[in-house]
Amino acid sequence: MNESIRWMTTDTPPALAANAIHLWRIRADETGMDLNTCLRLLGERQRARAERMRHQPYRERYIRAQAGLRLILGRYLDTDPGSIRFGHGPAGKPFVDSSGHPIAFNLTTTGDLALVAVGAGNGPDSEIGVDCEWIHPRNDIQAIARRMFSPEVAESLAQLPEAERLERFYRNWTALEADAKCDGRGLFRPRAPDAVAPQVLNCIPEPGYVAAVARARLPAVEQWLAFDLIRY
Repeated sequence: MNESIRWMTTDTPPALAANAIHLWRIRADETGMDLNTCLRLLGERQRARAERMRHQPYRERYIRAQAGLRLILGRYLDTDPGSIRFGHGPAGKPFVDSSGHPIAFNLTTTGDLALVAVGAGNGPDSEIGVDCEWIHPRNDIQAIARRMFSPEVAESLAQLPEAERLERFYRNWTALEADAKCDGRGLFRPRAPDAVAPQVLNCIPEPGYVAAVARARLPAVEQWLAFDLIRY
């Protein structure tokens, strides 16, 4: 299976088919959108959160990612990005009241990159989760694996040659995060007893990163449509 993503640019994304996945890439560092322009797009809650961030690079990445999310959703909802109002689930997962354009979405930010996964519909089977991680060395992966992964996954990771272990760890981690973000329960809350686990697929958004998308039903990665959010 080809997990690499072929990115396109568009001002008008195609209509979302019932089971389609659209993936968007946002540059969150200084090569991305103008920071002042982004700030004007944010809602009150987002601006307040940005103001509380004392680490400037994190703050700027957050602002660009959140503004990018608004621009992307505005294209699907055919509305002014700055006018979008978000609701939040019990664990904080954002959603929009889009009865005229039922849409599910999720945002992830890592390093200088942010991704937004978008799908049509609403309700449990339409929920979507995405996570992306910058692959960088760390010496605690086995301890994390034993604490967070199933015993089978942790043991499988431990048996890999060291040269392969780091990337496999991030594949497993992004899959875990995307799964937890799909239904909005968060990493440390158990799945509801009657809930069915979503399908999860990994992809490579660009060299040095790995991502995962989770949804009740997923087409193969090569069938996803992927778009770069051009500078605004």
